Amino acid sequence: MEQRIETEEALSPYSTFSREEWAALRQDTPMTLTSEEVTRLRSLHDRLDMSEVTEIYLPLSRLLSMYVAATQRLFIAQQRFLSTEDVKMPYVIGVAGSVAVGKSTTARVLQALLARWPNVPKVDLITTDGFLYPNAVLEREGLMEKKGFPESYDLPALLRFLTEVKAGKRPARAPIYSHLIYDVIPNQWVEVDRPDILIVEGLNVLQTGRLPRDGKAIPFVSDFFDFSVYLDADEEVLKSWYVDRFLTLRGTAFRDPKSYFHRYSNLSDDEAAVTATGIWDRINLVNLHENILPTRQRSDLILTKRADHMVEQVSLRKL
Repeated sequence: MEQRIETEEALSPYSTFSREEWAALRQDTPMTLTSEEVTRLRSLHDRLDMSEVTEIYLPLSRLLSMYVAATQRLFIAQQRFLSTEDVKMPYVIGVAGSVAVGKSTTARVLQALLARWPNVPKVDLITTDGFLYPNAVLEREGLMEKKGFPESYDLPALLRFLTEVKAGKRPARAPIYSHLIYDVIPNQWVEVDRPDILIVEGLNVLQTGRLPRDGKAIPFVSDFFDFSVYLDADEEVLKSWYVDRFLTLRGTAFRDPKSYFHRYSNLSDDEAAVTATGIWDRINLVNLHENILPTRQRSDLILTKRADHMVEQVSLRKL
């Protein structure tokens, strides 16, 4: 049995680290965030404190600094080889994982840390929520119950955006999504103007989809990534986080009459828990099984979380 485990570890494409082993890789990377800033970066019901940033995200920041520097050296070497003067392309980092796993927090922390490297790079962040089809389109196509599934996104628009970013277009525009109204905001964009690093956060950013039968080339969102992070946790843990978040929102954001979910604001605790569990089982769990979880092994780094939201294990893809 022990020999089989050793063989499986040897064949794995990942090197796996405990929290303590990963934290030691920080070495002398300086802490550039204050406790107040860390608190502001934290999403609702996600746990993030200075120890998490110090032990998990600072070592990751150090690793990414090496990867970005190596990519820049390779770019310069290729320029010399080809005798070209191409515009330097942004280094693109994807952040993927289930609903309620903490993707937004991770993306914001990485943005804050990377932007404070000594050379002060420009780091932009977009979420793929903005590329969801508007609710009117989803309702017309019968896809409201599939919101967050791959088919609910305007994939051609997202691919055009990433192509423009990689081509150095100034600026590239990404639509803005409102979680209050649960819809894309018409005629509003976030502009991405040749950043050094772009972080792309979303449920299905590592999704591949079906290949065409006619042999034509088809790009995937992940084709534009230089590095990708997948946030992982047990299904029951994810479910409890989702329900807890729903209960909290019921007494906060849902109370706003403009909220798409305002109708849930007067539910009792038991009613809200039943409603949230139903949504999780009917939509989010299905999406996790069918579309998100199968992409976990396509990531460069897997952060595995415990029930207390803290990362307990880090798996880094071997070069």
